[in-house]
Amino acid sequence: MQEQDRIAALMTEADQMSMRGQSEAAVSRWKQVLDIEPDYPPALNLIGVYSMARGDFALARDYLLRAVAAAPKFAMAHANLSRLHSAQGDTDAALASINQAIIADPTAWGAHMERARLLEAKSRPREAAASWGRALAYMPESAAQSAQLQQLVAQARKAVSDNQNSLREFLQDRMHGLMGKGSHPELERFENCLDIVTGRREFVTARPLMLPYPRLPAIPFFDTSTFDWVPAMEAAFPDILSELESLLQRPDLFVPYVQTQAGSPTGQFDALDRNLDWGALFLWKNGARIDSNADLCPRTEAAISRTPQNIIPNRAPVAFFSALQPGTHIPPHNGATNTRLTVHLPLIVPPDCGLRVGGETHVWQPGKVVAFDDTITHEAWNYSDRLRVVLIFDVWHPMLTPLERQLVAHTVESIMTFYGDNADLGEL
Repeated sequence: MQEQDRIAALMTEADQMSMRGQSEAAVSRWKQVLDIEPDYPPALNLIGVYSMARGDFALARDYLLRAVAAAPKFAMAHANLSRLHSAQGDTDAALASINQAIIADPTAWGAHMERARLLEAKSRPREAAASWGRALAYMPESAAQSAQLQQLVAQARKAVSDNQNSLREFLQDRMHGLMGKGSHPELERFENCLDIVTGRREFVTARPLMLPYPRLPAIPFFDTSTFDWVPAMEAAFPDILSELESLLQRPDLFVPYVQTQAGSPTGQFDALDRNLDWGALFLWKNGARIDSNADLCPRTEAAISRTPQNIIPNRAPVAFFSALQPGTHIPPHNGATNTRLTVHLPLIVPPDCGLRVGGETHVWQPGKVVAFDDTITHEAWNYSDRLRVVLIFDVWHPMLTPLERQLVAHTVESIMTFYGDNADLGEL
């Protein structure tokens, strides 16, 4: 019998013995596995769990550390090591281990629940609420409805609700002065916005991921003839194209647009994560000018500066050249907030390229501005054999008043302050 077949047979025997309550016999089989393969992670993990259950924490620690060393992406072993640290009263170490479990398996709802409980023990309720929320989001409905989890599910929902109420009070305190300047009709949409952000109201027309703003019509593509800044932008097309052509001689300036943080699921963007099939050359990112790039495109930057750009500290403006390689498909997704419009100025557009927003499909025309609501599910593709490049930037939604723009900017900035480095603001 081959070694791997022997290991599989021993693990099956051990599972059966463990289910019958024959723990010592199961451990014997796991140790036989380790005689064949000393760093076999499942056996190391299970002996560690057994040792922990018997109260032999030193032995449990040895086996679990060997398991995670042998398999750094073994989420269950990291989670069990976290349990061991908790049992020993070392909350910091427990939190570090459960974080590793989540990095290994970002959708493991049990790990998010454990992280939430550890954060609460550390008196970090805001981060805990975010983890409770992720646990609820990833938990299957069958688990959420099970009798044995009802108390935990109720605890999670209460923590999320309490945090939303706390965030609402925080935002209202920070917005008090600005809100005092407005009339009820002007502030009504903003109040509804706070209701949505803090879980009191459902937003049903589009799907913004971070800041849904009510009573803005869900318009897939806007009539750009109504925007007074569009003629100047389209007139700048030859200059912008010329600058782009120079930039294309420097492919090292482009970076992958999708760069998912460790511990966050890549979801539908898995194929594009850290991949230059969808590349970006940023002129502005998260409200910061990328001097080394922007200095190479003065006419492009000047043209964008004449548009009603979002200005939000550490968040906006954003402006970049978006390069889609041949055969690339950007899957359906939704943007962060409908308080902005996403603007495309198509520059290099071969055949078989397109943009779908909601149920409407648009074919780019070089030099013709496109403005759309990116909180409506949208996707793009380049099925040609040539590169496609568009200039992308954001502008304020034209229906927002100057006061509302201020309120939105302060709200986003305040949410970032509230959550700090843990703010989940969605796509740029």
